[in-house]
Amino acid sequence: MDQTLPTAEDITAALRAGEVTSAEVTDEAIARIERDDKAINAICVPDFDRARAAARRADQARARGEDRPLLGVPVTVKECYDIAGMPTTWGMRQHRDYMPAEDAVQVSRLKAAGAVVLGKTNVPFGLQDIQSFNEIHGTTNNPWDHGRTSGGSSGGSAAALASGFGVLSIGSDLAGSLRTPAHFCGIYAHKPTLGLAATRGMVPPPGPALPVEHDLAVVGPMARSARDLSLLLDVMAGPDALTLGVAHDLALPPPRHEHLRDFRVLVLDEHPFIPTGSAVRAGVQRVTDALVDAGARVERHSPLLPDLTEGALLYTQLLFSGSVARFPVESYEQLRVRATGLSADDLSLDAARLRAMVFSHRDWIEANSRREVHRHGWRRLFGEFDAVVCPITPTPAFPHDHSPDPRERRIDIDGVEYPYFDQLVWAGVATMPGLPATAVPAGRSPEGLPVGVQLIGPMFEDRTPLRLAELLEHEIGGFRAPR
Repeated sequence: MDQTLPTAEDITAALRAGEVTSAEVTDEAIARIERDDKAINAICVPDFDRARAAARRADQARARGEDRPLLGVPVTVKECYDIAGMPTTWGMRQHRDYMPAEDAVQVSRLKAAGAVVLGKTNVPFGLQDIQSFNEIHGTTNNPWDHGRTSGGSSGGSAAALASGFGVLSIGSDLAGSLRTPAHFCGIYAHKPTLGLAATRGMVPPPGPALPVEHDLAVVGPMARSARDLSLLLDVMAGPDALTLGVAHDLALPPPRHEHLRDFRVLVLDEHPFIPTGSAVRAGVQRVTDALVDAGARVERHSPLLPDLTEGALLYTQLLFSGSVARFPVESYEQLRVRATGLSADDLSLDAARLRAMVFSHRDWIEANSRREVHRHGWRRLFGEFDAVVCPITPTPAFPHDHSPDPRERRIDIDGVEYPYFDQLVWAGVATMPGLPATAVPAGRSPEGLPVGVQLIGPMFEDRTPLRLAELLEHEIGGFRAPR
């Protein structure tokens, strides 16, 4: 596979210079998909005819003197976004024929910016896994090792980018669904501040596509370079025109610093609930060394850090209390009986997940109130630091595991097994308080698998971790395609 896949910035520059046409770039992307995707299975719903037509229109627009941020650039879209004329299933067989009538707001923004949509990328059933497989579209493989997962739930998008199937993609993140696939596939992704980018039209089928405000969940960009993340975030960011957009304009503050030497960074590689594997520790250390060598102020401990144990429990409660909202009454009653049988001394994450599934509204309000205390703690920490560097998951990409009951799955960390869903705690560090977090490549494991870290920044200061990602890309390198 080509080691020098172009970025969106590269392609845009070539299009503007007249060195290539969108039709040529699009045909090349389609040819690559048709040649290589049988082994990867990233593009679950191709849309090549409409993509070629959109590319021709982009070339005509450029010939008329038009220039938009993504004019003529080939992109992919996570399957969970509504696109008129294409099925939206979320990997659920009962909705395999559901066809939305209009585009999701983010798809509309992509098209308005001139992007050429190649098709949709694969997801897990209901977007509820750290892998991407379902009964409709099958399994997406990791481009670096086809026996391993590409991650979830934006695993199709991450695998597509690593394989050269388009230069940008849009995904979503509730439990690391942007960051984990980026880490597993060696690309970049950005989980925006909660509420920064409108989500209308990214809704379980059959809809309706209403401008609701989701708890924890965000939509965000994926790319092969840090600068491309910023380019795509500028297209995606902003309130929904049906709600806050009626009165609000977006004005993100600039990054806090322009040089690595000026950043104040807190580095974390230990979590109270789960160990960090040696390969991921090495990635964190590589980023730390680059920061220190550049003259940044780096600390490994701070009394201002909100308690990670309580934060993980709160995240677990908020995440899993929402996951059962559409469960049948019978299933809910079974969960309630199991939760009642838990020992009061059982403080494991498994127990927290089960208790959260049967939360009362009062329980949720209490957890939400404690979340606000944590958010204020993070505000205080970001008065002293500009960013936090930490793992995304404890390991590189793991082998496919399609055991029907995820509670029976295990994650192997340096030879010791832990409950499968415990690996979500690092994603929750940013997700629970709604902070922005940028996933960046940080080297490879001894087996040659990609390893990434996340750069967490202050709320609504997304440009700070994004700028830090750009500077680190320059210092330690960035995306490299699989061979």
